[in-house]
Parts: sequence; structure tokens; C-alpha cells
Amino acid sequence: MERTLVLHTGGTIGMVPTPTGFRPETGVVERAIDALMVQRHKRLRVDLMRMEPLIDSANATPEDWNRLGAEISTHYNSYDSFLITHGTDTLAFTSSALTMALEGLDKPVIMTGSMIPLGQPGSDAEGNLGDALDVLDQAEPGVWIQFAGKLLRGPRARKIHSSAADAFSAMLSHRPPRRDGTPLTQHRFSEAKIAVVPVAPGCTMDVIRFAMSNCDGVILRCYGSGTVPDDPVLEDALQIAGARGIPVVAVSETLAGGTKLGTYAAGAMLVRHNVIDGRDMTLEAAYAKLLLGLSQPAHGQALREFISTPLCGEFGEPFCV
Repeated sequence: MERTLVLHTGGTIGMVPTPTGFRPETGVVERAIDALMVQRHKRLRVDLMRMEPLIDSANATPEDWNRLGAEISTHYNSYDSFLITHGTDTLAFTSSALTMALEGLDKPVIMTGSMIPLGQPGSDAEGNLGDALDVLDQAEPGVWIQFAGKLLRGPRARKIHSSAADAFSAMLSHRPPRRDGTPLTQHRFSEAKIAVVPVAPGCTMDVIRFAMSNCDGVILRCYGSGTVPDDPVLEDALQIAGARGIPVVAVSETLAGGTKLGTYAAGAMLVRHNVIDGRDMTLEAAYAKLLLGLSQPAHGQALREFISTPLCGEFGEPFCV
């Protein structure tokens, strides 16, 4: 009989209403899984572990990624698959992080959640949880998000709607959502100061200069395929980042297509200052990869190559090799 370990982190799926709003409560997900196993006649042994304290995923941190990775690593040989229930706000960050951190993962890790809690009118939770249980013995090895009837690649997914049941999408990639290697090795995320800063017409570039003067790495959200305002303060900020030797990764503010630095003269500043082309990585994947890179001994060119090289299906075509 197949065995799966459910790691329940909290999130909307297991919340109950209170006078101050929805909050996580013990027992909600457990009872739902028991009922679904009976309804669907699943020949599957399920064990559930609560990641105490249960949290709203808005409060998730990289240390929570480390905890999840550690539980999967610790129990890896005892289970055939893993199911993680998680809040939707940072679900795509966690799925990207786990895909990158678990080198050599050769079993499916299915993540799911819901937009409306279990037992509430119009809830999508039972459907998502049931679909996740059904796909455990069908999915290929890797980290996946099961949501609204779709199985999405973990490092390519993003939340695109704040309230619709079909809240997630994922860009294409032919590479499986897993990091090759053997045996299973967990790479941990350490503490590092990363800023995510967008450009906007007439925005104050002093904020970007502050980030590049004080952070360990910066993700710069650019227009379109990688253009930025021709602003002397931004140029000064990039010079500071270069002098400090910190990585700056450019990603696009658009939902698809990614960046291709050097396409337009308006992006030449980024090329001059050796900004790393994030290509079509999602913000979530770029953030997780930059933090993982900063958590390793690699520096300078080695760090740039780590961020630029396909690792686990985080790039799509034609970037996936």
C-alpha cells in the first residue's frame, strides 16, 4: 500500500471563522482527509504532521521552507509521496524554494490549499484536497501545485488572482520540477537581506539606491523585456551594487515573456552594470534562487552562473536546456 505524509502548515484551507476573521484551527484538515479517504476508497495510508504553530502563509519565512525540507528529508525513506497543505499567498514562493532546495528528490511532493476554508459555503477546499490525494500516485517526481483541477509545476507557478477559485497559473517548461542529483540532499536557506524593487514612471530612485547600498542582493522588476528609466540615480545605484559585489537580478513586471537584456537601448544600463538576466523566471522563483545562491559559499561569477543556469525547470522555452 502506498504511504504518504501530509505536512499541514496552516492557511485558509484549515481555517475557521472568528470575530476577528479566519484563523487556522487544529483538526479541520485532519477530519476532511479522513472523510475523503472513505468517500474515494483510496488505498493509501496517510499520516499527518502539523507544522506547529499553524500559520497564515503571509507570515511564512525561509525558515519555514527549511522546516518543510527537513521533514521531507527526515521521513523520505518511509513514504512514497508527500502532500503539503499551505496558504495561497506565498504558496508559489514555497513551491519554488522546495524544488530548488531538495536536490535529488525522486518522489512527488504535491502542494495544495484553497481560497475558501473547508466547510464554508462555496468552498473549493474539499475539491483541491481530494484532487491532491488522487494525484499522489500519478504525478512524476518533483514539486507540484494541485489547484482548481490543474497540476502545475512548482517553480513555474504564481498566484494571479486574489479571490477566484482558479487563482494559480504556471508558465510552460519541459523540464520536470525537480533538481537532479543523488542521494536526496537538502540545501538550506540562510538569512540574507534581499530587496524586491520595481520601477515605475517617475518613481523615486533613491529607494533603489538605498536597497543596493544596504542589501545582500536585489531583484529589480523591470518593464517588458528588461527596460528601465534612463535615470542618473538608478545608474549610481547600479554602480554602488557593482562596487559592493552584490547580485542584482532583473525580472519582468509582465506575467509572461520574461526579460532579454540588451534588446532595447533603454535597458543598456543594466547590461553595462552586469545585472543578471532573470529571463522568464517568476518573481517567486527568482527570489528563492537568489536567496539560495546567497546561502552558499559561491560568490562573484560563480554566484552569477548559479542564478543564470537552469536548475529545476524554473526557466521555460527557449531558456530551458
